[in-house]
Amino acid sequence: MPLDAAAHVRLARPSSDLRAAERFWVDGLGLSVLYRHEADGTPGRHSLLMVGWPQGSWHLELTHDPAAPTDPQPTPDDLLVVYLGDPVPDSLVERLEAHGGKRVAAPNPYWDTWGVTVRDPDGYLLVLSSRDWSNSVA
Repeated sequence: MPLDAAAHVRLARPSSDLRAAERFWVDGLGLSVLYRHEADGTPGRHSLLMVGWPQGSWHLELTHDPAAPTDPQPTPDDLLVVYLGDPVPDSLVERLEAHGGKRVAAPNPYWDTWGVTVRDPDGYLLVLSSRDWSNSVA
């Protein structure tokens, strides 16, 4: 398969609590569980949760190794931005907060102008942007 725009993208990061992450990403944001694997005690095998939109070209993979956990260490630049192309619905932000998220000021004020920033249960930042985006070059 050639490397082109049809290539699927996987974003992977550690999670300290996959159940809390699932509540946020699935019940809060509305992604679907695409795959789940529970650790079975085998060294090097970890639990993972893959979430995304079934027809999407990307998914988020959250991992947790109970035998050797990796603490999430997000930085202010670790953003997952979802471009809505419309104003961010208050009901969506409220749902994210009800499922473990916390609305925060963006480290970069650009995102406060063009959206809403929510910290997920692992401390990573989700930006819901009112702007739209296209990779097409004008």
